[in-house]
Amino acid sequence: MKDFKSLYFIGAGGIGMSSLVRYFLSMGYKVGGYDRTPTELTTQLISEGADLHFEDNIEAVKDIYKDPESTIVVLTPAVPQDHGELSWFRDHGFEILKRSQLLGIITKKSKGLCVAGTHGKTTTSTMVAHLFNNSEFGCNAFLGGISKNYHTNLLLSEDSEYSVIEADEYDRSFHQLSPYMAIITATDPDHLDIYGTEEAYLESFSHFTSLINEGGALIMKAGIKAVPRLKDGVSLYTYSESEGDFHAKNIRIGNGTIIYDFVGPDIEIKDIEPGVPLKINVENSVAAIAMAHLCGIPAEDIKRSINSFKGVKRRFDFYIKRDDLVFLDDYAHHPDEIRASISSVKELYHDKKVTAIFQPHLYSRTNDFYKEFAESLSLADEVILLDIYPARELPMEGVTSELIFDRLTCKDKTLCKKTELLEIIKNKDFEVLMTIGAGDIEKMIAPIKEIIE
Repeated sequence: MKDFKSLYFIGAGGIGMSSLVRYFLSMGYKVGGYDRTPTELTTQLISEGADLHFEDNIEAVKDIYKDPESTIVVLTPAVPQDHGELSWFRDHGFEILKRSQLLGIITKKSKGLCVAGTHGKTTTSTMVAHLFNNSEFGCNAFLGGISKNYHTNLLLSEDSEYSVIEADEYDRSFHQLSPYMAIITATDPDHLDIYGTEEAYLESFSHFTSLINEGGALIMKAGIKAVPRLKDGVSLYTYSESEGDFHAKNIRIGNGTIIYDFVGPDIEIKDIEPGVPLKINVENSVAAIAMAHLCGIPAEDIKRSINSFKGVKRRFDFYIKRDDLVFLDDYAHHPDEIRASISSVKELYHDKKVTAIFQPHLYSRTNDFYKEFAESLSLADEVILLDIYPARELPMEGVTSELIFDRLTCKDKTLCKKTELLEIIKNKDFEVLMTIGAGDIEKMIAPIKEIIE
């Protein structure tokens, strides 16, 4: 990578891109960029020093970025190749890197602690970062969500040799990394618009395991389909909630808390109490603790830090938590994530009616998994299903939310457009209400809260 003085990010407001924006701002570089829509996150980036705008406007960049030798252009995979600014930079000889390439370059100079998987990777990687940040080791962390402990997706530690990275499988991005240790949380098929087949998806994870450096380790969820392909000198461990080299035992749930004993090949830590007491976080914390232990973080530090972990924004975010009414939001957007999400909430509130408002994300994902979505959502007592959030995609003929809706087996179900949602919920009574999805459903949280309160 050439010497440079400035960076221009196309898609700067994405959760993965924004951590790199913040990193280079902290290093004193001039940072600019484009995103399609202003958000709370882009507002924060501007306040931190980034020069961002929200129109694909060549005139806005060509007078500022005149020297191809001094500026690197970074893009997210979601940016179309015919994007005007991208085409201008390409035609004028600027070095253009994918986000994953830049992250790979940064992290190759450290001991990369990489967390991959179809689901669970954001919470687990943020747990790992919290464990390291609260120990003598410290870490730099590039996270795929906003940590509630630190209110950012970037942690910096000048003296640490460790980097915690959420390793994203989309577009094979995680193949750019060079892990010292890795966790794989799940390999349930996803992004089939990129991979085509489940076999190709699983092979991508196998290739990821081959990148782990000699002397490192792979901590893999017990029972997943991907076959590890490890270099000599790389250790393999399994984990899960109840079995594997690392697991939990003596799990106690009650009074709004979860307590368990952590067990590993050479360690047992009694009375672990995750700060976010959901059943799904037992398994997530087992993986994070296993990585921290293998790197040498003492048991007492681990126990204290897991208890103080506050979670990740949009991962089981509680907005109302009363005896008579609960309202929470979750980013789940894959059938297995939704199954785990609803199951965790029903276990916590087993005597209450659970209503799920779900916004499907992507036409391709809906087309690939509409039967599985219906099965997972039907675990709720009531489902309100919105139209599909397209994100980077154009509509696909015959693919609508009705594919899911027609297969829901719960007794109460409603299909509506997002614009109709608020009027519909005015006429309903809720005990436990969940909003679920990776699109723009989070914009509905404040008005929903105002209505149901």
